[in-house]
Amino acid sequence: MSERVSAPRNAFIGVVSVWVLALLVSVLIGVLVEELDRAPWLVLGFAGIVVLSFAVQLWYGTAIGFIFRVSASILGALLVMGLISAGFGLAALLPA
Repeated sequence: MSERVSAPRNAFIGVVSVWVLALLVSVLIGVLVEELDRAPWLVLGFAGIVVLSFAVQLWYGTAIGFIFRVSASILGALLVMGLISAGFGLAALLPA
């Protein structure tokens, strides 16, 4: 008796959802946290995104391409959070 194979989930949606969440987390940290406390909070936010990235890709349910999907999620989140934090850093240099 053969087991029925279901169609795999779209891996791109999982990767992009992690990027969008990284964008939301970094904007919330930038808006809600004071300037001097942003860097540690951004590191904690990124740590949470890394854990979430593993969880999302484990939920995908297949080992094929796991390392590629996780690394794409984490690298994209790092770039998104880095650009947002650089924007907040440049905004802090402007006179009030």
